[in-house]
Amino acid sequence: MTHTKHLFACAVSVLALSSAAQAADPELLVFDWAGWEIDAALVHYVEKHGQKPTYSFFGDDDEAFQKVSSGFRADVAHPCASSVPRYRDAGLIEPWDTSKITAFADIDPRMYDNTVLKDDEGLWFLPMDTAYAAVAYNTDQVPVEDVATLQVFTDAKYAGRISLPDSNDDVWSLAFLATGVTSWDNVTDEQFTAAADWLRAVHPNVRAYWSDPAEMTQLMASGEVLVSWSWNDGVSLLRAENFPVDFNRAPTEGAATFFCGLVNLKDGPGSDDKVYDFVNSLLSPEGAAAIVDTLGYATSNKAAMATLSEETLKAAYLDPVDGTLFMQTPTTAEFRERMISEFELIKSGF
Repeated sequence: MTHTKHLFACAVSVLALSSAAQAADPELLVFDWAGWEIDAALVHYVEKHGQKPTYSFFGDDDEAFQKVSSGFRADVAHPCASSVPRYRDAGLIEPWDTSKITAFADIDPRMYDNTVLKDDEGLWFLPMDTAYAAVAYNTDQVPVEDVATLQVFTDAKYAGRISLPDSNDDVWSLAFLATGVTSWDNVTDEQFTAAADWLRAVHPNVRAYWSDPAEMTQLMASGEVLVSWSWNDGVSLLRAENFPVDFNRAPTEGAATFFCGLVNLKDGPGSDDKVYDFVNSLLSPEGAAAIVDTLGYATSNKAAMATLSEETLKAAYLDPVDGTLFMQTPTTAEFRERMISEFELIKSGF
């Protein structure tokens, strides 16, 4: 089977699953990113309960929040940190009971060192995973010097041969980096306009805005796309099929890093005890190994990650990297809405 056909089959499978809940344990509904139903990470949950949780999937943070805020009921959801403020503002989540989280003492506290994520009321966001947004490229057709800078996305040589994520956080972190801004905490109007203008300059070169890593891998495997702003998991899928791809996390301007986690949804329809069994399975050493192997993401459990070899981390592009890293930290609701509105205009050609 060719790389393209195999990856296309994977893409169809993942995209089909994203639209509906998958029947399993009726007492736990997990609202998660497409691709996160990882059997080997759920081994402890299945050992205890005999089946996996029921899953419903989403493709990006904005889609997830819109669905939950419109009344979709689940027990636990998996947003990235930058999206947590709106869950709190909407009254959709409640704090975690950290005494029920077996590995909590091993979670890197820097991943919740923010009053939006943890305050006097408790822990609102349980860090789960972290990875990169960086430059994936076809090593057979793209010279390494071309991807040494983020300006590769504006290069006319690659017109119609690049892809960007249809993800607010990722495209804006790219645009800010490309225009010399390394944090969105205090962006000026001039900096925002410069980043928006850069995205408008890139837009004519974009073959597609991908909705999830499976779509990105299909675009690259088919040869339609040569360069993409990608997460680790898309690269992992391609490398698993021996596709000629590399992942530059150290272009001149820098790359982005994100961290996502679990939120405890209010009035979830399922079992509270099973929510914690699910969390503890993912945060186990077995969970860490499975998530690294499947997605190329690190987990927040430092002790579990320490059990993995340097070779394993390097193969997943999780080894330390030199250069600027743009942290996708929580933003204000107003700034997020501004980014969303502007990005929609840009995608529409305005």
